[in-house]
Amino acid sequence: MTKAIVIQFRRGRKNYTPRHFLIEIHGCDSKEKAKKFSGKQVEWHSSGKNKKIIKGIIKDSHGNKGIVRAVFERGLPGQAIGTEVNIHDLEVKK
Repeated sequence: MTKAIVIQFRRGRKNYTPRHFLIEIHGCDSKEKAKKFSGKQVEWHSSGKNKKIIKGIIKDSHGNKGIVRAVFERGLPGQAIGTEVNIHDLEVKK
């Protein structure tokens, strides 16, 4: 299991996609290293009393500095930006 940080929504100049997030992985600093995480499962755990878990999949790298793009099954709340997510080493079947 690898730790990572949610950086931001994936967005454009005038719109954003609420299920797509940019994630920075600890120790991943190049596009080649980020490509290795493609297809892995991501989990975000809420810190509230309900302890919700929202799962997603890493789709591809984003840029040249090791950032990856993850698509979650439903959108994360705004409070998730800056928090940690867990990346599991299991490949998700497509």
